[in-house]
Amino acid sequence: MLKLIDLKDGCYNVELAIATVEIEIEHAKKEGLVAIKVLHGYGSHGKGGVIALHLRKALSQWKKSGFIQNYFGGDKWNMFDEQSKRILLKDKTIYNDPDMTTSNPGITIIEI
Repeated sequence: MLKLIDLKDGCYNVELAIATVEIEIEHAKKEGLVAIKVLHGYGSHGKGGVIALHLRKALSQWKKSGFIQNYFGGDKWNMFDEQSKRILLKDKTIYNDPDMTTSNPGITIIEI
């Protein structure tokens, strides 16, 4: 199963959103999960919300430091994408994720 972190409920500012994702990654590692999905939205008119932009900057730093393996946008989340395939091979229960076929730019997949 792919754990969902929902940041769209309106109570998150950038700092709280980043801290929440960091804590959830730590929990996911302890639980033995291979990936998590963050729902952050994509901002007005599809141009990218402020949380999404700052989250991806943090994820880039976390990848460089080894805190996470990888991350990518929901527009690439499908069974034909190489990054997605790597996650699916590690946990076949993730095949049932409803966002896998939606090409949703409002989510980010994080490989733990």
